[in-house]
Amino acid sequence: MHRSSATVLTLTVLTVLAAGCSDGGNDTEAAPSPPASVTGAPAEEPTPDAVTTTATATPTAGSAANTAQVCRAVDQLIIDGSRQIVADSTDATRQELTPEQLNDKLKGRLNRLADDVREQARRARDARIKKLVNETAARIEDGAAAKSPASWMGSDFVDIPPRLTRDCHV
Repeated sequence: MHRSSATVLTLTVLTVLAAGCSDGGNDTEAAPSPPASVTGAPAEEPTPDAVTTTATATPTAGSAANTAQVCRAVDQLIIDGSRQIVADSTDATRQELTPEQLNDKLKGRLNRLADDVREQARRARDARIKKLVNETAARIEDGAAAKSPASWMGSDFVDIPPRLTRDCHV
């Protein structure tokens, strides 16, 4: 029973990595593509640049100077945290941990991730980005506090990367 819990969790996190946190194969620049408005492409017809450009665009007059850096850092934290959770799940399977032991590991990992994300919120100068990143940290803390963090990962954590991709940009 506990082996299947770890396997399901691993598959869930891998899905998050593949779908929401795709870094386009570039391990040194892991950030989502910005909307067409950031790349200068028309909204109704994205260009190839709109698909491959990362959130490193120069901030516009209405955005804070560090928005791109904060968003990129949060993306990287989510990716790294997801990879660590996959590694923890793999280790849990090898060590034949109980579901309770796996949940304890997940709770600790998610609490540390929430703390790291919240630190990025403190760095944000744009109030909208600060709020978004703080809300993300709170959602991750909710997962750590859940009765079953593994279930939370499959139902709620998977929504975080697409929201960041959509809303965390200059």
